Amino acid sequence: MSGPRITVGVATCGRPQGLVHCLAGLLEQTEPAFEIVVVDQAPGAAARAASAQAGARYVEQERRGLSASRNRALAECTGDVLAVTDDDCVPDPGWIAGLAAALTRVPAPVAASGPILPPRGEQPRGTFAISLRESDAPVDHAGRVPPWHAGSGANFAAPAERLRALGGWDERLGTGSPGRAAEDADLLYRLLRDGGTVRYEPSAVVRHDWQPRERRLATRWSYAYGVGAMAGLWLARGEPEAARWLAGYARMHVRPLLGALRRRDRDALRQHARAIGGLVPGALYGLRAGRSGG
Repeated sequence: MSGPRITVGVATCGRPQGLVHCLAGLLEQTEPAFEIVVVDQAPGAAARAASAQAGARYVEQERRGLSASRNRALAECTGDVLAVTDDDCVPDPGWIAGLAAALTRVPAPVAASGPILPPRGEQPRGTFAISLRESDAPVDHAGRVPPWHAGSGANFAAPAERLRALGGWDERLGTGSPGRAAEDADLLYRLLRDGGTVRYEPSAVVRHDWQPRERRLATRWSYAYGVGAMAGLWLARGEPEAARWLAGYARMHVRPLLGALRRRDRDALRQHARAIGGLVPGALYGLRAGRSGG
């Protein structure tokens, strides 16, 4: 293959059918992966068989959270670049080619991300799209941009050596950890803080499964908690930018919440109230963890 050798890391935990779909998408790439590494924190025969059928390296890991899975994929990576996605996502056929093109631009970015869209086809009744990034315009993110604007962990790639030099993902953050989320935003901030540029490449598309209403509500709270936790960890290090994240994230939800109150839109009110409600306890956790070194 031309360009960088891209290792794809897929974190999975108890969703073998989703993993099957994800791996099928990786096998349909116009530019194949150099290798695929599946890190499973709930090992089972179905996931093991799907990985073998896809020619992926299957690694079992004790349940420690998403960041630990990403770090294990980084440790196993033998390619030049580590690209990551999740077991409830299916990459479009041009995903790897799009990431490779983004990372070999001049001047080269330190990382690349891309759109997260819903699956093709009809939306099942009672389901919702979450974590979408729908812009079709290329963007180079740099400087003091809110880090969650620069990309998402479900669609991300960066040179493996750069990730290792930064220490990988913070295992105090992310799904399955005490910090619950925002491990991707934290890593993106460290890349940006280091003077790098993160490229949003519209051709590198990943499609995220439809989710039930309960999952959408749960992620509103957990992601806000994670943003608060990330900000708290950085505040404990004396980083003033973290206070701006808290204020900015709160503003993103306060105005829509007031609008929902005026419209008496109970669903929107619940969503934005849960987001605001997760921010403060997350920040308190981050401050405690940062000050204790835990």
